[in-house]
Amino acid sequence: MCLILFAKNVHPKYKLVLAANRDEFYERATEPATFWEDHEDLLAGKDLEAGGTWMGITKAGRIAMLTNYRDLSNIKTNAPSRGHLVTDYLLGEESAQNYLTHVESKGELYNGFNLIAGDADSLNYYGNYQKGVHKISDGLHGLSNALLDTSWPKVEKGKEKLESLLNETQINSNELLRILYDDIKANDNNLPETGVGYEKEKMLSPMFIKSSNYGSRCSTAILVTHDNEFTFVERTYDTMSFDHEDRKFVWKL
Repeated sequence: MCLILFAKNVHPKYKLVLAANRDEFYERATEPATFWEDHEDLLAGKDLEAGGTWMGITKAGRIAMLTNYRDLSNIKTNAPSRGHLVTDYLLGEESAQNYLTHVESKGELYNGFNLIAGDADSLNYYGNYQKGVHKISDGLHGLSNALLDTSWPKVEKGKEKLESLLNETQINSNELLRILYDDIKANDNNLPETGVGYEKEKMLSPMFIKSSNYGSRCSTAILVTHDNEFTFVERTYDTMSFDHEDRKFVWKL
């Protein structure tokens, strides 16, 4: 994932409202979100190169998601896959707090990442560019390729769009996905400095990324009501035409 926007216990009907974009090289083989054949309670896409995922949820309500932390000055060539940090939590039984504490103990082995784990009632966050596991407070949050709630232009714009949507009595998953499809680049004076150079920094600055070989491959919306009805929608984009296909899953605990 490269942009995650979510509201926790803000809306009278929904305890979790989440919208996220996954950015990746177009050539990287990926399986769209579905319940996995070998783990029938796990709903997630799959990175077919490394076998992990960027975001997933179980029928019992365990949720985990990951973004990379962008720092080209500190790249480990033989680091383990970060996508397994998501699946290991989702397929386990350990509490999010304990799991992330365990991850922190080996965080230096990985390239930069941010990991959110928990469920719709309690979310926890650990990033290996800072110390400690943090319980995420109620409210509106955004995560991209820096620490949680870092004020990058795409994060701030996304949070504003999500906040506006939260004024609606009923939230439609299509409306959630629509706010993610914003390809307007940030002003030069607001660009972060992550070591990739001006041209790439500019290309990576929108909420929805388009380029010749890299971009926003899919968008995900998750809605969880206070009476535990789950809606998960993944919208995958054709990399040439940007036509899309939706996969929708609804269940209740």
